[in-house]
Amino acid sequence: MTNTPGHSAASGPLPYGTADEPRLAVRGEASLEFDPEIARIAVTVSARGTNRKEALKSLTRRNSEVLELIKGYGEAVEKLATGTFSVSPELTEKGRRERVRTYNGRVQITATVGDFTALGEMTTRLADLELTRVDGPWWALREDSPAHREARQQAVREAVTRAREYAAALDADLVALVELADPGAESAPPSSPPPLAARAAGYRGAPSGEAAGALDLEPQRQQVQAQVNARFLMSRPTL
Repeated sequence: MTNTPGHSAASGPLPYGTADEPRLAVRGEASLEFDPEIARIAVTVSARGTNRKEALKSLTRRNSEVLELIKGYGEAVEKLATGTFSVSPELTEKGRRERVRTYNGRVQITATVGDFTALGEMTTRLADLELTRVDGPWWALREDSPAHREARQQAVREAVTRAREYAAALDADLVALVELADPGAESAPPSSPPPLAARAAGYRGAPSGEAAGALDLEPQRQQVQAQVNARFLMSRPTL
């Protein structure tokens, strides 16, 4: 049996190149921008009362108002969830005995909005509610967004282009693809997704007064980055 250059009959492809078939390793990178697909907001509802029951009653009422308002936007809201909830006593600062001055209640609600035309009005109406704080929006792409695939494919194309340029500089050609992998895919644990590019602001509801006009929110474009390692075999270079 005849062995081809750069290969071993017993072990298959060598882990390194040869003079006849040098191995070429490159990294392809891509950085693309896309319009956001969703926006997340966090709504914190607060209540106070001289006793626990009064605080709970006020908190329940305001929580229901917030949920009803958000649900009123129908399909524009893709996800709605209740997060942390707490009711805690606030003690007096003076005196030897522990006395409860008031009870503070708080509940946090998160909403994911896919229709940005309704987002400005929604955040304004929420912020106009009594003892209600609105944080966000945090702009993002969906986890299954085609943008991620497009960035990865662009990184692969960049790797091939770079490898061809290196080979051409030596009057050689690419012969075969040996390996294509994410950086650290073989040795490192899966990396966490990058933090969302976000712009956040807090709005507190006013206890009274005329309703404010809808906020004009400008969606922030999202940057998607991808990297890939590629190894090729190239023809014998001319030196």
